[in-house]
Amino acid sequence: MSVTLSIEELRRLGTAALVRAGAPEDVAALVVEALVLAECDGLPTHGFSRLPFYADHVRHGRVRADARPVVTRPRPAVVRVDACDGFAFPAIAAGLDVAVPVAREQGCAVLGITRSHHCGVAGHHVERVAEQGLVAFMCSNTAANIAPWGGRAPSFGTNPLAFACPRSGRPPLVIDLSLSTVTRGRVLAAAKRGETIPEGWALDAEGRPTTDPGAGTTGTLTPLGGAKGAALALMVEILAFETTTMFQAEGDPLGLGQFFFLIDPQTLTPGFSERVETLFSHMLAQPGVRLPGDRRHAARERALREGVTLPGHDFVGL
Repeated sequence: MSVTLSIEELRRLGTAALVRAGAPEDVAALVVEALVLAECDGLPTHGFSRLPFYADHVRHGRVRADARPVVTRPRPAVVRVDACDGFAFPAIAAGLDVAVPVAREQGCAVLGITRSHHCGVAGHHVERVAEQGLVAFMCSNTAANIAPWGGRAPSFGTNPLAFACPRSGRPPLVIDLSLSTVTRGRVLAAAKRGETIPEGWALDAEGRPTTDPGAGTTGTLTPLGGAKGAALALMVEILAFETTTMFQAEGDPLGLGQFFFLIDPQTLTPGFSERVETLFSHMLAQPGVRLPGDRRHAARERALREGVTLPGHDFVGL
């Protein structure tokens, strides 16, 4: 059974669930805002389906919900944040509050976040940076779910990459992709519904293609683009840090890392805005072409008007 809720109802429900689990209200509200935005953008695998896991992590100490991130600036263009095993969202917000002015001052900035947690939709973080006039690249590691090309033991995470480019008078261009063919959340969702998955999404524990989501969950996900995707996943592992599995209540803190690179585009390319708009116009003049992120913006506007419909099982245990 599904239920349709307004954005404000979602915020209140989600915040109350995390507060009951033991999170401070200000932290809970920041985390839930990210989940609400994911639902608005039509990305339910990173929306309220994550809330029971987040709440369990708070209850069992896999995330320190009361942690306050520690921000340092070890070099002129480098910002470092220790999330102190807390949620990623406060740590990212604190880091970007420093890194954005640094990028304007220095022309670019690197932001590294350690001892962090799941960061939700990577594209949302870079979108906020691009809204402030900077080009932004971000990546984060996740629990090991992808085997090296030719192997069968999980070594890399699905390791999302996101990129955002500012536009004059329009929402930023946002590119957001996981380095697996699909997210693990989609495989888990298929298992929950008792459905099969398409061949090419996952391998079983022996490295064989499978359409059984259970076998795919205990095996590995396939890398996006084959060997090239596996190489990109390795790159993210080097830029980010080790982690443990997300989808269990008990265990050590996740220990995720997030990496950002921010650029003031006018520093490198005078007339940047005009050049990218010329490129976008050339693309959009071709029938059937749309810019990455356009579908999300349309879904977001519709959700703000009509609310969000969620499956009832997203509320079990809250």
